[in-house]
Amino acid sequence: MRVLLVEDEAGLVSALRVALQREGYAVDTALRLADAREKLAVTEYDIVLLDVNLPDGTGFDLADDIRSGRLVAGPSSPSGHEPGGPADVTDVGPRILMLTARGQLRDRVRGLDLGADDYLVKPFALVELTARMRALTRRAGEAASSVLVDGPVVLDTARQLARRGDRELALTLKEFGVLRYLLGRIGYVVPAEELLEHVWDENADPFTQTVRVTVGTLRRKLTVDDEDPAIETVVGRGYRLRDLTPPVEHEVLGSPAVGSAS
Repeated sequence: MRVLLVEDEAGLVSALRVALQREGYAVDTALRLADAREKLAVTEYDIVLLDVNLPDGTGFDLADDIRSGRLVAGPSSPSGHEPGGPADVTDVGPRILMLTARGQLRDRVRGLDLGADDYLVKPFALVELTARMRALTRRAGEAASSVLVDGPVVLDTARQLARRGDRELALTLKEFGVLRYLLGRIGYVVPAEELLEHVWDENADPFTQTVRVTVGTLRRKLTVDDEDPAIETVVGRGYRLRDLTPPVEHEVLGSPAVGSAS
């Protein structure tokens, strides 16, 4: 999950970045509106955490620009998805959560009217912030629960736990992030570039092999012994999380019982 934090308080930026990275988010930061605009123009973000009072303008202006289309947040259409594939958060732009000391009703109403999806008044607890972030992505089309499931594979994003059947999976933060992203796109091919865009932050080298290595280690943790393979590589296109849900056997009504007379 790729997040842009737009905030001019350096101490808060540092604390939030570390805390959110521990929760599995890839976090980019901007101290000024100008920096945020540059990053939004080239990167597809899932969520923007936006302060109101900034050195070169207000967060209200940025929220309005994103929602009005004056600022294009990444490509105008999703890349790498198969026709009929799952909709991304970025299909409608990033979700905007305003973080500000302005708690007056008129400020909250203004922010929401200009395109913000939620509003959190400082000071706030990290657990409330991350809960609101999960709620925003659910509204944008992800699973209606913090628990994502693919047959025996279960990922609890709130508790940061993963398992396959009775096995608990000891995943790194990036493995967790990749699995979370793939669980929102079961059966669809996801290019490596898309995983790099949404699971890694701006410091990732676009020419690195880190996606291939991370998917490889995740694949080995997901499938052991005689278990069905969970992740498959589609050569030249990307990776696909297979649908591991067991087929449902339907009883055929009206069939004669075995041994009965016709």
